[in-house]
Amino acid sequence: MSNSIDTRSINAIRILSADAIQKANSGHPGLPLGSAPAAYTLWAKVMNHNPKDPNWANRDRFILSGGHGSMLLYSLLHLFGYGLTKEDLANFRQLGSLTPGHPEYRHTVGVEATTGPLGAGMAMAVGMAMAEKHLASVFNTENYPVVDHYTYVLGGDGCMMEGISYEAFSLAGTLGLSKLIVLYDSNDISIEGGTNIAFRESVQKRFEAFGFQTLRVEDGNDPDAILAAIEEAKADTTRPSMIEIKTKIGAGCPAKEGKASAHGEPLGVENVAALRENLGWEDSTPFAVPQDIYDNYAAIAAENAKAEDAWNELFAAWRSANPDLAKLWDEYHDENYAEKLYDDEAFWHICDAPEATRNVSGKLINYMKDKIPNFFGGAADLAPSTKTYMKDMGDFSKETPEGSNLHFGVRELAMAAIGNGIWLHGGLRPFVSTFFVFSDYVKPMARLSALMQAPLTYVLTHDSIGVGEDGPTHEPIEQLAMLRALPNFYAFRPADAMETAAAWYFAETSKTKPTALVLSRQNLPQLAGSSKEALKGAYILEDSTKETPDAIIIATGSEVQLAVEAREKLLTDGIDVRVVSMPCMDLFADQSADYQEKVLPAAVTKRVSVEALSTFGWERYVGLSGKKIGMTGFGASAPGGKLFEHFGITTDAVIAAVKEQF
Repeated sequence: MSNSIDTRSINAIRILSADAIQKANSGHPGLPLGSAPAAYTLWAKVMNHNPKDPNWANRDRFILSGGHGSMLLYSLLHLFGYGLTKEDLANFRQLGSLTPGHPEYRHTVGVEATTGPLGAGMAMAVGMAMAEKHLASVFNTENYPVVDHYTYVLGGDGCMMEGISYEAFSLAGTLGLSKLIVLYDSNDISIEGGTNIAFRESVQKRFEAFGFQTLRVEDGNDPDAILAAIEEAKADTTRPSMIEIKTKIGAGCPAKEGKASAHGEPLGVENVAALRENLGWEDSTPFAVPQDIYDNYAAIAAENAKAEDAWNELFAAWRSANPDLAKLWDEYHDENYAEKLYDDEAFWHICDAPEATRNVSGKLINYMKDKIPNFFGGAADLAPSTKTYMKDMGDFSKETPEGSNLHFGVRELAMAAIGNGIWLHGGLRPFVSTFFVFSDYVKPMARLSALMQAPLTYVLTHDSIGVGEDGPTHEPIEQLAMLRALPNFYAFRPADAMETAAAWYFAETSKTKPTALVLSRQNLPQLAGSSKEALKGAYILEDSTKETPDAIIIATGSEVQLAVEAREKLLTDGIDVRVVSMPCMDLFADQSADYQEKVLPAAVTKRVSVEALSTFGWERYVGLSGKKIGMTGFGASAPGGKLFEHFGITTDAVIAAVKEQF
């Protein structure tokens, strides 16, 4: 395979990467130089992909987990004709460019996932492979493998050191994700020097223990050996595969090859020139690539397009032969499908007795599973507690990939990333779940959900000091403030069944906003005034009889009932207050200024917030003179009811806080 045009096409990736990083005077040349042969071999000789249709449903997926090496991916996208121009490459890392420092999903065509936090791409690749396996089990029929593609992920030593990779690959091996192939850019270098200062394990043996097929390519500059290894990986139909490819960081640059300094800084003008000379690259003009190399890439892309043409014929024949499955396919891929729940009265009135919102959510999940066919999710070994198990839907496993219940094991961080990967793959509406306090483990990947505008749903239960006896390690305090601080992330803390339904409706109809449902362990009453107005983030639950209320009490979740009780007692003392339920601050902030003024008129400055979590952030709505009832320290171990009394989160405390302002 290693004829002149292939070698020169590989070197084009290296030259473009080095030139872009040098022009930006910022970036990571080491990975693109070392991994160019592996990337070219994969994209040119193995992968099914079509630059003219980047969203082809049955394309092979490629994730660059080592996102710092983004110029490797941008060079491939440019050379294969995905729309990146030389000007885009020359604007690498510049404001508004299509070539940001790390690859960003939705921003650059051909980028399958936002990567950069090491290991995240590895875990998202596992999610994509899970989605492929499940969808194949649902839709493939004899002679019609309409879902039949691979997920490839490339990363280096840093990705292998991160704990998220351990979590995700342990699950991948358990699930037998045979269409997941991991390319390990193994160059024995990290930022601080040789990896032996902190990383001496056998990665091969670790992956063997996970249940992977493990392969090794001794010379990462040998495309034939790389191709043979990938084909051997594909031939294993029972296990995922990891190919360790021994490379040299900064390969081809005489002064930098094999050195830590090649990782994260430009090569330097003289070293870029030396790279050209060493590779036999004659043109010294930055970003100049000979036409015959472009022609080679174009010919490969044209040949790849035939794979989609063949699949389109197969898909059309499958639709004709399987009209019921074809209808189901359309439902799976209709992003507006869940909107029909808005007029479904049974959905909005799932229960009428006092109930923990986690239980309400469980009932809603088991209602929606029959209404939303591509509902797919589970918990980090907590489904009995988070109430996220879907009855009669089966478990997704190596043996039963058609099941819809996911068992992530005690792996919260990987769970969130895998959920992202499932959504990114397309065709499924995933949710993940754990205790709210463990959103600390989830948060880095929830941040990626928000950044990618991936509307993954997070079911987070045991929402306050109401957890009780488990004590401060399991009682969330600051976590809701943390999630509220995330841009483009919508955290709901519903007060009853109606608000819980609103939270689920928002989550399932959202196209760009990930959602957290923060749910109670203890029973909560159904509130007479609750309504679909919860879809505005905050609304008037019980109003003053006066045109201008004497005061406003704003509450969320289990504390809304305290606000309602306080209003009744205050009225007997001649103080007429409004109660505002605010299940989602972020959503309320999206409403018009007129609506916000209607709910929280500026003229009413006497305000109290009530929430059995950190009071951080409530100044936004109660002002500096308002009162905040909540937690200013950690919780304690005792029955939940006792803790509310102990920490002063009571009806009497709300009444006192209102009266103090008169």
